[in-house]
Amino acid sequence: MRHTGLYLNSCLTLIATVISVTPLHAEEPARQYDLVQLNAYATMEVDNDTQIATLYAQREGTDLKLLTDQVNSLIAEAVKTAKQRSDIKVSTLGYRTSPRYHQQQLIGWRVRQSIRLESKTSPAMSSLLGSLQSKLALDSLSYTISTKKRQTAEESLTTQAISAFRKRAEQVTEQMGRSHYRLVEMHLQTIDHSPAPYPMRANMMAIEGRASAPTLEAGSQTLRVDANGKIELQLE
Repeated sequence: MRHTGLYLNSCLTLIATVISVTPLHAEEPARQYDLVQLNAYATMEVDNDTQIATLYAQREGTDLKLLTDQVNSLIAEAVKTAKQRSDIKVSTLGYRTSPRYHQQQLIGWRVRQSIRLESKTSPAMSSLLGSLQSKLALDSLSYTISTKKRQTAEESLTTQAISAFRKRAEQVTEQMGRSHYRLVEMHLQTIDHSPAPYPMRANMMAIEGRASAPTLEAGSQTLRVDANGKIELQLE
């Protein structure tokens, strides 16, 4: 019994020690005064200079090997044709084989593969699409800004956004009766209002080999750079 009493006393001592070092309340963060949160931005309308198109070959039937061979042949021929155009980039996309069911019974297969075309020359793209649609179906068309042109625009917009932020910070500082401000933090973010690819409906003329070249109009899109941050107003 004596040993038991010593054991209980040790446990109580340990528990008391743990409780004594555990804080009852977390420390509150230090209050910050004279902080002002600001945001500014700059926008620019940029002409699209790159066209992107996706086309696909698709076959359905019961002979999977035959379907695969047909799709492979169509895609290989399309890639070969596209590579003859130096002003057009071509790449193959996902290859998909899907079973087809009817009343939970396997009735056949669907095989599909797509290619992606990219060009800065609208006439060349339009001509190639008109040629390829005799055997492939046009899935989508979209326009975008080339990497180099986008980078140049973003650099200019970043300078404008920071300038707008500084102007607003100086305005707030003056209106609040302070002598100057200190920049605490700033975040820059590029917002791209790119149009979504335009999906194309199934075109029976493409299957029959009578598809005409589509008319392409690049248009433009708006790029925007946001400058968000905090300033600390100071007297001296």
